[in-house]
Amino acid sequence: MRITKELWGEALGKEVYKYTIENASGASVELGSLGAAVVAVKVPDKDGNLADVALGYADAASYLADGPCAGKCPGRYANRIALGRFTLDGKEYTLPVNNGPNHLHGGPEGFQNQVWDSRINGFAVEFMYFSEDGEMGYPGNLKVVARYEWSEENELRLTFTAHTDADTVVNLTNHSYFNLDGEGSGSVLDHVLRLNASEWLPTSDSLIPLGDSEPVAGTPMDFVMPKTIGQDFKADFPALVYGKGYDNCWVIDGHMKGQLSEAAELYSPKSGRVLKMYTTQPGIQVYTGNWLDGCPAGKNGHVYHDYDFVALECQHYPDCPNHPDYPSTVLKPGEEFEQAIIWAFSVR
Repeated sequence: MRITKELWGEALGKEVYKYTIENASGASVELGSLGAAVVAVKVPDKDGNLADVALGYADAASYLADGPCAGKCPGRYANRIALGRFTLDGKEYTLPVNNGPNHLHGGPEGFQNQVWDSRINGFAVEFMYFSEDGEMGYPGNLKVVARYEWSEENELRLTFTAHTDADTVVNLTNHSYFNLDGEGSGSVLDHVLRLNASEWLPTSDSLIPLGDSEPVAGTPMDFVMPKTIGQDFKADFPALVYGKGYDNCWVIDGHMKGQLSEAAELYSPKSGRVLKMYTTQPGIQVYTGNWLDGCPAGKNGHVYHDYDFVALECQHYPDCPNHPDYPSTVLKPGEEFEQAIIWAFSVR
């Protein structure tokens, strides 16, 4: 395993570094310190040809405040909080509204738009961010570490840890997008997706969960058996209309706190590449790149369009702080937030 580090650019008056971890077969991942981002994932197809399957941009500066949040780790709360408000310990907190009427991904200056401290630690790359009390309206000083490891079997493991000095809420994920035919190769609507999820969370038209989860059976949200992403894409179904495609959270079957479980499998019949995802988190947000048009210029001179990639975001549910019956996202002093996501690449 070989890890290299290079100065990639500058943002917010800080140096931005890029790390490359390459295994013995030549497959590799590239990581950037702006947003603790996955910048590239180069893995073989069924014929052994390497290609970069992750959405990303040619230069570091493009990652700052990009609409897609490409490959980055949003926080302090990934996904949406209704109306930018929540109550904790009897006190109401107000957060910036940056997505319709709601707060999204920790706000405009969320973790995804910060330059993290970074280092090589053994065979891993670690990114650290210290979020001060009151930043984007959240209580408590929070220290977050995102640790990436790349294996000889082409598995990328991300482990989050976080500690706070006051009660707060935390929901962390990685917002990577994938096209298993290679970035710049067009639509992913012919990719085959399977979700280990027999229930999903219906939402309002601003994508805030309405309450209890509901069965996917008999709806376009049913990916229990593998089907192409595009199979039911044009269905007259509220969730697909609200989001201009899929942008919803599924409840992972059999989730147990602290235990890894399978979340999803994505497959491209064209390239033969397979991506299996495992996580300790209870939900997975599937976002089909519904608003990629107009995003920064992609790698290798490519221009990205709507539905060219799909994001599979393992996380807690949207708006948990306002739903006491959802898995808690409250973190208290003396506790450790720890969650893991694994992307396992193979061929079929």
